[in-house]
Amino acid sequence: MEIGVVGKPNVGKSTFFAAATLVDVQIANYPFTTIEANIGVSYATAEHPCKELNCKPNPQNYQYKNGIALIPIKMIDVAGLVPGAHEGRGLGNKFLDNLRMASALIHVVDATGRTDAEGQPTDYHDPVEDIEFLEREIDYWVYGILRKNWEKFAKRIKMQGLKLSKAIADQLAGIGVSEDDVLDAMHRVNLSDDPTKWSEEELFNFVQELRKINKPIIIAANKADAASDEEIKRLIWEGKKRGYIVVPTSAVAELTLRKAAKAGYIDYIPGSGDFRVLKPLNKKQKHGLELIREKVLNRFGSTGVQEIINKAVFDLLKLIPVYPVEDEHKLTDQFGNVLPHVFLMKKGSTPRDLAFKVHTDLGRTFLYAINAKTHRRVGEDYELQCNDIIKIVATAR
Repeated sequence: MEIGVVGKPNVGKSTFFAAATLVDVQIANYPFTTIEANIGVSYATAEHPCKELNCKPNPQNYQYKNGIALIPIKMIDVAGLVPGAHEGRGLGNKFLDNLRMASALIHVVDATGRTDAEGQPTDYHDPVEDIEFLEREIDYWVYGILRKNWEKFAKRIKMQGLKLSKAIADQLAGIGVSEDDVLDAMHRVNLSDDPTKWSEEELFNFVQELRKINKPIIIAANKADAASDEEIKRLIWEGKKRGYIVVPTSAVAELTLRKAAKAGYIDYIPGSGDFRVLKPLNKKQKHGLELIREKVLNRFGSTGVQEIINKAVFDLLKLIPVYPVEDEHKLTDQFGNVLPHVFLMKKGSTPRDLAFKVHTDLGRTFLYAINAKTHRRVGEDYELQCNDIIKIVATAR
């Protein structure tokens, strides 16, 4: 799974990426600092079941700290986007190409309104316009892929009796669109099964719904510490009207805290509302950290960076952590590791889905599962719950 960090130039996008991943990237106050996409690993955080079961895990594909599971997420920081990107303006083609396989997008917006549509400094620019322009660029990008040769494509589907949803999904496979995505979007706009009858307006409406399904967006209202309460409230309200989650964010504060923690100066868990000083600080360091505590943590409850990642994973993508084990009594794998692996599963997934996630053969030979918390047998129609611990029982091969 991949999450894209997107936005126009000079809004703190690369700082957000660096804060989330601790990958060293070029950060500067001028447009198009990022030309080649930066790729790193961030973490979604969730309460670990060991907290309630009073056990100590031996994580193999995730990390564990103070009762929290840190689940790795691939993150990509793509080139800055400007109006007209779908036509190739700025680094538009590179931007759009880089986010092809992203499951969700974190749109970093300058909450202060101090950067214009091109990413240049200005006295004021409405950040709500940035939310709308990103939608527009992605919509026209996907629309352009489909609109090209649409008439011939639609006629071929009708003449050859092809399955419409599969044909469109195949056409858009390069940007990660599935047949289920297509069917969902078609249902939302109530389209005919005959694509030759689709008007251009219907095709565009279909693309808009498909973008909401395939590339869901969450808004990071960055530089929130420099914005007024009124500006933040308005951005949250306007985003909500458009169906978005908006989180006040200070990427530079998060990056400072994480670097201080890495250097051993403070104890800080990403997403926390405070930190603890571990060793003496000089006057400048102490002042800087106290400013973060006063202007960011006390005001917003956190820097917002971890909250954005968690909401993208658990709210936008509707994923839940599930722990497969081989011994449902000891909660271990074959090597005796306690709760060694976690998988992020779509809400509504079943034990068979989990079996396929662990290994294709295990999915094919699935018989039933055992819920290790209740020690009850569950069938393939059981709906997995957050932090379930599941033993898969399969036929011997």
